Amino acid sequence: MALIPVTILTGFLGSGKTTLLKHILTGEHGKKIAVIENEFGEENIDNDILVQDTQEQIVQMSNGCVCCSIRGDLVEALNQLWEQRKNKKIQFDHVVIETTGVANPGPVAQTFFIDDDIANHYVLDAVVTLVDAKHGQKQLNEHEEVQRQVGFADRIFITKTDLVSPEEIATLKNRLMHMNPRAPIQTITKGVVPLDSVLDLRGFNLNAKLDIDPHFLEEDDHDHSECGHDHHHDHEHHHDHGHNHHNHHGHTDRIQSFVFKSDKPFDHRKLEDFLGGVLSVFGEKMLRYKGVLYVKGSARKVVLQGVHEMMGSDLAGPWGAEPKQTRMVFIGIDLPKDTLLAGLEGCLAN
Repeated sequence: MALIPVTILTGFLGSGKTTLLKHILTGEHGKKIAVIENEFGEENIDNDILVQDTQEQIVQMSNGCVCCSIRGDLVEALNQLWEQRKNKKIQFDHVVIETTGVANPGPVAQTFFIDDDIANHYVLDAVVTLVDAKHGQKQLNEHEEVQRQVGFADRIFITKTDLVSPEEIATLKNRLMHMNPRAPIQTITKGVVPLDSVLDLRGFNLNAKLDIDPHFLEEDDHDHSECGHDHHHDHEHHHDHGHNHHNHHGHTDRIQSFVFKSDKPFDHRKLEDFLGGVLSVFGEKMLRYKGVLYVKGSARKVVLQGVHEMMGSDLAGPWGAEPKQTRMVFIGIDLPKDTLLAGLEGCLAN
């Protein structure tokens, strides 16, 4: 039986998660979606309820969606949903988990790798993060949880864009892009978003197409011509492109990203040893890392990705006519960028 994809929906208090969920739960989209909420019922959707099982806190919606609240452990909630589905009491083919506004998505994501029962029934599809356009800059400055949420994201939605100027949106978007260059960023109003922008993103699928936001890398290419490598990208770089994208001078985000690129192949053993050492020391600070690797002796691309200490790699398709090149992105908290970049350079084959 195919694994059920799961989307983690995160974002700080007031970022619009419940509004987006309501759109998902009440929309006529033909999908059967189960939603796990921490605080069910923030908005009144009683008119859409068909069945309420008070014991299990599972609510059936009129369009076939299901909603349940977490009273205890996430694993327990997922197992309950699975049992009810197996016994044909409810139907769903996708799960959305709404985290609390101050939650760190890391442990939620790790659940899908640690627990065998969960891993046998579910697959983590993507982490979707909402950022409030009006209060986002202040929240990023004051709350590390918000930075973590951005760092973990496979896709970012900037919400409440009708409340701010286009310049403010551009500034916020630029900051988010420097924190997490691998997550596409979209703007939405009042929670209205096409479902295919939220579900089935395959953000955690190792064989999925890897996007380390190419536009972000192209934008900064010219600033690194003199260093011979195009892999120094993080939030501390303040490049002006004819508009004021950096009015948060003086504030350095703890969550930062950097990209490593090389046309030389990796020595597989050296890289494995180096990454193993890095994860043992910095694993907790490594939020997300992902890359397409050019490895000596392999005619195929190697796709690598991880969350904290958990790392996986997989063989992807052959290189074909395209130039063989490693592209890796690291997103983490206070990572020693220069040390890691130098270490990766040292793993290249002679």
